[in-house]
Amino acid sequence: RNPQTHRTMSGRVVGSGEHLGGRTRVSIANKFINLNRLEAASVAFFGIAGVFLLVSLPFSGYPPHIGFLAIVSLITAYSLFVKRAWAPWLVGFLFIVNSVFALFTLYVVGFSNVIVALGMIGLVVLTWVLTIFMLLKRKS
Repeated sequence: RNPQTHRTMSGRVVGSGEHLGGRTRVSIANKFINLNRLEAASVAFFGIAGVFLLVSLPFSGYPPHIGFLAIVSLITAYSLFVKRAWAPWLVGFLFIVNSVFALFTLYVVGFSNVIVALGMIGLVVLTWVLTIFMLLKRKS
C-alpha cells in the first residue's frame, strides 16, 4: 500500500489530492504555502491576536468584550485562510472594533502599564496596516 493513500469509510482507496465526495483533499500546509505574503501575514495576525486575547481572559477578569474580539479574530483568520467571500466584511468590522478597543485602552491605561500600552499600539498599527493592504489588494 502506498503511504500517500488512505481508505475512505466506503472502503475506496484514494490518494492525497484526489477527489473525495466531490471535493479535493488538500493539506493545510499546502493551502498555507499557496497564500501570498499579505494573506499569510493577515491569517497569522488575526489568529495570533485571537489566541492572545483568549489567553488574556483569565488575567483580566473575564470581560465579555475581549472574548468576543478573540472569537471574531479567530473566525476572521479562518475566513481569510479559506478565502470566504465574507472575509473582507470581518476585516472591516475588526478594523473599527480593534481600533476603538485599543485606543480606549490606551486612553484609560496610558503608559502606566508599558506592556499593555505597547501591545495596544501594536494591535492598532497591525490592524490598520493589514486592513489598508487588504483594501488595496481588493481594488486590483
